[in-house]
Formats: sequence, C-alpha cells, structure tokens
Amino acid sequence: MSSTAIAGADSLSVNGRNMADFADADFVKVTFPTDRVMVKRSKNGNTIFAINEMGGIADMELRLLIGSSDDKFMNSLFLGMEADISTFNLLAASFSKRVGDGKGNVTVAVYQLTGGVFKRRIEVISSAEGSIEQSIAVYHLQFGDAPRSIQ
Repeated sequence: MSSTAIAGADSLSVNGRNMADFADADFVKVTFPTDRVMVKRSKNGNTIFAINEMGGIADMELRLLIGSSDDKFMNSLFLGMEADISTFNLLAASFSKRVGDGKGNVTVAVYQLTGGVFKRRIEVISSAEGSIEQSIAVYHLQFGDAPRSIQ
C-alpha cells in the first residue's frame, strides 16, 4: 500500500518571534553537516562504533526579504552578537514541518534548535540582470542542539 505526503503550512519561530517574511525557494533549511556516529572497521572484522558529539550541531539557512520586519529583527540580534558575544543571549528556534496524508490527518515534525549563533555575516547580492536574489538576505545560523520530535 502506498503512502502520501502533502507538505504545507510549516512554521518557524526565532527567540519567540513567529517569522513570516520568507523569500523564495528553500527559505528555511536545517542540516546536520557532521556524521552523528563514527564507524571504524579493524583487524579480524572487528568494528568500533562511537557517538560523534559534533554530529548534534545543526546549521540553519534562513532566507528573508531584505528590509522586512523579520530581517530587521534578525539583524538586530546579529548586531548584538557582534557588539559583545560574551553578553549575547544564544538563539532558540522552533521549526515545525507539517505533512498531511491526504485523508485529513496531519503529522508535525518539530525541530527544537537551541544554543544558536550567527555562523556568518548576512549575505546579499546585487544584479544587473534582474536576479530576484538581490532582494534576499541570507542568514547562516548554527545551533548546539536540535532534537526532532514527531507529533
């Protein structure tokens, strides 16, 4: 029997603020750049498994419309980190991915991201060829932990 997944109405909050001024394409992307478990095979087929704590770190790419209220909010947080990281309140975010089954049932995968910082400065471009990318501020965030639950 086949399954159906209908995605839509996802939500993101950062430091308690519900974000809404998203750009196009993949406007929120959560990735885990490092393997969670390291595996090494040795003599006689012995295998060693070890948790890699670095695998718990999550990266988030957030694409917002330049000059929007969400862009201004995120920029003010960034400036606070730049001014004095030792007094910076780490970021917390919650990303909810909603998926329907086509029969009226909805499952929500929730990522609770904690211990966040701005990984890079805010990216932007200018284009003589009318690229819509020039109206988008790209934020790269990094979080110390991001457990996932399914509700």
